[in-house]
Amino acid sequence: MADATGNVDAKDYGFDTPQKNSAYELKGAGHYDWGMKDRLSRVFDPKSGKTVMLAFDHGYIMGPTSGLERIDLTIVPLLEHADCLMCTRGILRTVVPPTFNKPISLRCSAGTTILTELNEECIGVEIEDAIRLNATMMAVMVSVGGKYEAVTIKNLCKMIETGNRYGIPTLGVTAVGKELVRDARYLGLASRVCAENGAQVVKTYFCEEGFEKVTAACPVPIVIAGGKKLPELDALKMAYKAIDQGAMGVDMGRNIFQADDPIAMIKAVKSVVHDNAKPDDAFQMYSDLKGRTF
Repeated sequence: MADATGNVDAKDYGFDTPQKNSAYELKGAGHYDWGMKDRLSRVFDPKSGKTVMLAFDHGYIMGPTSGLERIDLTIVPLLEHADCLMCTRGILRTVVPPTFNKPISLRCSAGTTILTELNEECIGVEIEDAIRLNATMMAVMVSVGGKYEAVTIKNLCKMIETGNRYGIPTLGVTAVGKELVRDARYLGLASRVCAENGAQVVKTYFCEEGFEKVTAACPVPIVIAGGKKLPELDALKMAYKAIDQGAMGVDMGRNIFQADDPIAMIKAVKSVVHDNAKPDDAFQMYSDLKGRTF
């Protein structure tokens, strides 16, 4: 507590300098609380407005898939290069060192695996544990148009409601069942449903035709899922086209950790997302960095 005596009278009021109100210009975030904006500004770079998220939460439905057998050996070396980490609480607690100080998009829905019918999910992580883990964002799968549409939307709404209470944003992750087509009509509907229910960020797939309509009709940032492993140049082309058509980032997993050189690949992806590098230039960067020791 300051002493009651010996203080110098205040005099520097800056009468000629109006107070500047700096805004965080993320799409849709203008009316959020300070804590929500602070967390989102850790996910989406304030300068570029974009993000490169590294997804390695696949094990919650797939088990030890290729590239994720030993996360301490394959994923931990990538962490410093990602803007945000998307993972489960089990991997976060057991493998991810807390010294990286990276924002965490925590997988908070859980349910059926690849051994049964996918998408029957529930809330797997309650808000108290998300807070305990210092989650920056909470990810919930939504199966729009599928058998479990209603229950997964209910899961999303519950997470949004509790997240809003504590200033933690929710990522709505659109799932696509075997019977659904990944076209602009479907992806636009699924993304808008997530946003209409209050998701602060939406993760969906890229489509070759009409993707700009998907992003334009969604009032919050869209990040694209990397999906299945593609040749490195094709993955960079997909990222470039998505960003060019309004996506505000990528949430890639297999297209990074299953690449021939994952560190070189994540650096190349970042050049596309943050620096608007053309796919051929980014691929040249990847080729130049490939095989180097970082």
